[in-house]
Amino acid sequence: MAKIAFLGLGVMGGPMAGHLARVGHDVTVYNRTTTKAKAWGAAHGGDWAKTPRAAAQGAEFVMACVGNDDDLRNVCLGEDGAFAGMGTGTVFVDHTTVSAQVARELHGIADAQGVGFVDAPVSGGQAGAENGVLSIMCGGDAATFERAEPVMGAYARVCRRMGDSGAGQIAKMMNQICIAGLVQGLAEALHFGEKSGMDGRAVVEVISQGAAGSWQMANRHATMLDGEFNHGFAVDWMRKDLAICLAAAEDVGASLPVTALIDQFYKDVQRMGGGRWDTSSLIERLRAFGGNDAV
Repeated sequence: MAKIAFLGLGVMGGPMAGHLARVGHDVTVYNRTTTKAKAWGAAHGGDWAKTPRAAAQGAEFVMACVGNDDDLRNVCLGEDGAFAGMGTGTVFVDHTTVSAQVARELHGIADAQGVGFVDAPVSGGQAGAENGVLSIMCGGDAATFERAEPVMGAYARVCRRMGDSGAGQIAKMMNQICIAGLVQGLAEALHFGEKSGMDGRAVVEVISQGAAGSWQMANRHATMLDGEFNHGFAVDWMRKDLAICLAAAEDVGASLPVTALIDQFYKDVQRMGGGRWDTSSLIERLRAFGGNDAV
């Protein structure tokens, strides 16, 4: 068992840190909201720290799951940042979905002080974090990944190294691109079925067993039909992720016309007041506007 610091106790980070404690690791947590860190410590029998640096001191591994590029830099760098408290030979594992550029930047800074760095964004949502069955896409040095992989096993269904630094983030972008297209396709199919007088549940029971089947269809069709969206991965978060995808595509010269269009559809959902709705709320846009008019 290892001594571990975990930075960020949101809907993903809190359960992930909990799994580390459950399997016997010595876990110290940090969260920007101190009350949340104290509550986690009381619930899981772990320690909490006032700063990332304090949490990281003495830790063999430091894991992070925060909000965006700036949040990640803030918990890593500066006088109170985690890097300031990490010793030579320790490993930083970032589970935040951020740009490949910031992953490579922080990898370089960490490497210069003898600290390993793995970019390791996750897929599986809140349910995957709570159940310990996340898919983890990693970038970084092979030897560093091999050290960190057993630790990540506490909350992973699958954990793979995709390549050098930044490759994990590129893989996560590909994941989000796929999800955007799948959710829009499912929303259009269900909306079309409603307009045609079909029983959406009965249809999904059949087509989910064929080539149209997907995780989104299996896990989101019922709540989409019922208009329930107060769960899952928020539209605001998806727009943050798609912005990363579109910026990276511009850098490498890739064309993402469908992704760019769906990003604008999510913008419409935000304007409808659905920024915190699950990404499957694209169907509400179709119901409200028939897909023809933006808000």
